[in-house]
Amino acid sequence: MFGTTKVKLDSDLVAKIKRYAEIAGYSSAEEFITHALEKEIAKLADAGSEEEIKKRLQGLGYIS
Repeated sequence: MFGTTKVKLDSDLVAKIKRYAEIAGYSSAEEFITHALEKEIAKLADAGSEEEIKKRLQGLGYIS
C-alpha cells in the first residue's frame, strides 16, 4: 500500500502489544496494531467537522 513505515514505540508497550495480539488470536503484532488504529480512525471519520475531531481527540487525551 504505502510501503514500510517505521514507528518507534516504548519497549514495554511493544511487549504488551505482542502479548495481547497473541491472546486475541492476531497473526502478528502488526495486524493487531493495524486493527486498533483502523478502529480509532473510523471513530474519528464519523465526526462531522474538524472541530468535532479535535473535541474527540481531546476527550481521548491525545491533545490538550
